[in-house]
Amino acid sequence: MTVSFAPLKPGAGLADQVARRLETTIREGQLKPGDKLPTEAALVEQMGVSRTVVREALSRLKSLGLVESRQGSGVYVQTASIEPLNFDPAQSASRDAVIQIVEVRRALESEVAELAAQRRDDADLARIRQAVDTLADAVRAGRDGVEEDVAFHRAIAQASGNPFLISTLDYLAQFLRGATRVTRANEARRVDFASAVTAEHDKIVRAIESRDPAAARAAATGHMNNAITRIQLADPAFWAQDGKRLAQELLDKSR
Repeated sequence: MTVSFAPLKPGAGLADQVARRLETTIREGQLKPGDKLPTEAALVEQMGVSRTVVREALSRLKSLGLVESRQGSGVYVQTASIEPLNFDPAQSASRDAVIQIVEVRRALESEVAELAAQRRDDADLARIRQAVDTLADAVRAGRDGVEEDVAFHRAIAQASGNPFLISTLDYLAQFLRGATRVTRANEARRVDFASAVTAEHDKIVRAIESRDPAAARAAATGHMNNAITRIQLADPAFWAQDGKRLAQELLDKSR
């Protein structure tokens, strides 16, 4: 089926606008499973946006499972399937949203820590310890440590030996990373917060090393509970200056 699009009005969030138009066209049946989308060049010309904007919009549709790329052929509407989670954008860029994402982490991280303590082998433990060291190096170098923090928790997930949990965390990483950026930025403002995070990570690792599932679950749960408390105790100036801006990534990723 051939479809065309009117030019967009100039403004912020062009990739969001392009993605929403394409998504609406697909969901309303104007483009059906198996139909080919207009080429990037055609979308650029019709909507009056850059190729980068079009590519970002298509990437978002791919993450929703709505379209797929076929090498050398183009982008096609996928057959209807169970879609991945799609968080409500209106609720995403807020302090409450960050806390809610940490609550999701609490449920998952507690389970993977318990399983890791039960199932880890020496190679798993070495990866976890290396991740802790890499995170410490990042902090000493003045970086935010977000990617290293996510990698640390993923190393624990790997040790759980459950591929479904690992896949779930990998998918949620796009949301967890935004929340982690907020929590770490807040924690970096206070020495006591930063020290507490280091101690909590160490407690999780020691429980996994000791093969103590109950202690590992408790340590992971406590770490997430404390992360929520630290956000609740954040200086209002932090949220006014940095928190809202960082939380905006949750809004961007949820679309």
